[in-house]
Amino acid sequence: MSENTLLQGVGVSPGVAFGPAVIIRLDVPDVPNRAIRPEEADAEVFRLHEAVEDVARLLDTLRERVSERAGREESHIFDAQILMAQDTDFLSGVEQLIRQNLLSAETAYEFKALEIRNTWAGSGNAILRDRLADLSAIHNRMLSRLMGRDHEHLWSLPSEDQVIVVARELAPGLTVQLDRDHVVGLVSEEGTRTSHAAILAHSLGIPAVMGAVGALEKIANGAMVLLDGQTGTVIVEPTRAEIERARTLLSRRQKLELELEGAVTQAAITPDGIHLTVMGNVDLPDEIASAARHDAQGVGLLRTEFLVTGRAVIPSEDEQTDYFRRVSDAFPGLPVIVRSFDLGGDKFPAAFRAPLEANPFLGWRSIRVCLDHPEIFRPQLRAILRAAADRRLELMLPLVTRVEEVLDSREMMLEEALNLAREGVRAAASVPVGVMIETPAAAILADELAKHSAFFSVGTNDLVQYTLAVDRGNARLAERFTPHHPAVVRQLKTIVDAGKRAGIGVSVCGEMASDPLSVVLLLGLGYRTLSVGPPAIPLVKWVIRTVPMSVCEEAARMALIADRPGDVTRALREGVGDYFDYRLF
Repeated sequence: MSENTLLQGVGVSPGVAFGPAVIIRLDVPDVPNRAIRPEEADAEVFRLHEAVEDVARLLDTLRERVSERAGREESHIFDAQILMAQDTDFLSGVEQLIRQNLLSAETAYEFKALEIRNTWAGSGNAILRDRLADLSAIHNRMLSRLMGRDHEHLWSLPSEDQVIVVARELAPGLTVQLDRDHVVGLVSEEGTRTSHAAILAHSLGIPAVMGAVGALEKIANGAMVLLDGQTGTVIVEPTRAEIERARTLLSRRQKLELELEGAVTQAAITPDGIHLTVMGNVDLPDEIASAARHDAQGVGLLRTEFLVTGRAVIPSEDEQTDYFRRVSDAFPGLPVIVRSFDLGGDKFPAAFRAPLEANPFLGWRSIRVCLDHPEIFRPQLRAILRAAADRRLELMLPLVTRVEEVLDSREMMLEEALNLAREGVRAAASVPVGVMIETPAAAILADELAKHSAFFSVGTNDLVQYTLAVDRGNARLAERFTPHHPAVVRQLKTIVDAGKRAGIGVSVCGEMASDPLSVVLLLGLGYRTLSVGPPAIPLVKWVIRTVPMSVCEEAARMALIADRPGDVTRALREGVGDYFDYRLF
């Protein structure tokens, strides 16, 4: 195979797919620099808002289509796009350009959109960079509408073929329009694991690779393409042998899917009799039922940011109390671990004026914001205490790097418990307070933190990112972002050992707990509780029920003495041996 036939990107939706390429180019319309007369300004502003209403209606239609095809939680992707399209600050800027600079609505919109796009593209904020595809989609729709073009073109693909769609950038609106029977894979030059199109592709079950730089240059329309949505590799014009191997993997994957369906209701017990706990991560309310349906043994990570994102005010204490009760009632008698507001980046309520920072992920966020703003933190603590009066709720603090952060949070908790008692409000006297281990600082301080914590939960996404100084959304560094780096593996061992010495529970709630090889590593290192997104629960249970603990422990022992990421991965692959084929995932 020649060098230019292999592309490396970021695998964002697992699976192997092959077929002829269909190139889709969604370029922004060429907008002429058209000036207007002063008396035409009102009409141009009217056209602008008319277009916004049309685009919002279209996005609402797409939201319903996603809800039908992928589920309610995925449809929230278009809530964000609708909010972006109707953003009053942005539209005020466009109006100002129309009235003061006497530009047509499309010209003014183009100028303002390019200004925002350049700001986001140069930002150190990975969340903003992930939203660039959403911005481009809205930009394209608005300009097409203002210029009188067909802005909702449904792509016609050959019905007799199963094709791979290749594009510079995949927006959710395009992804949901594609016919799953004929589009078997997606490749894009831009995008990351956390982009909305990636999330949607995963939910629809379409293998996808993003961040494949040079794809449009090296893949011709109609060229045969073979992609692996797990490893992020794209082969152009694969050999007959490579296609046959892909067909074999597809067949084996289909058989595995049947086994996974049967694993949902089975207990998480290894073949040598070790009982483990598999819990669910819940981000949005719609995921509560999904976690319960997949027989999650409680909620290991209840994210609360959706309560504030895009809102003008912080949710009330009563509103939060009701939500925590609702989640807990779906898992009677089982623990629900509430993560305090992980505010930061773009996760601030609209009325909260947060400072602009060059690198928000190393800035003012998470527990730092909560402790600096007790008027935000205390109502949440009161809500948890009230909901915990007759339910098993626990509090988890994100991005802890100092013992004082735990002590201060616990002191606030006790103060609010006393306040509730004085007010005669029914509430728990306290709830267990644990720490989310996400930084090397927390890992190194694990023994000290354990003295003041009821439990640990490892957030592997940030732990890997902070340890390796690698942005997990950077396609150029995709191979460097790995939880199998020896520095990460040894920290994971340090953390679980510290928890054992202190007699507290230690779990993992990051993406690492969803990867089959990493599950083997975590179990072998000593972790006995894993918390994953609801769709991953059957797979994690299947791995637990397939691989003996003794095999996991030996594989982890070899991983701990490895000095290269590749050697760690190799030790795990050799360890699982014939228990399962890691290439299926």
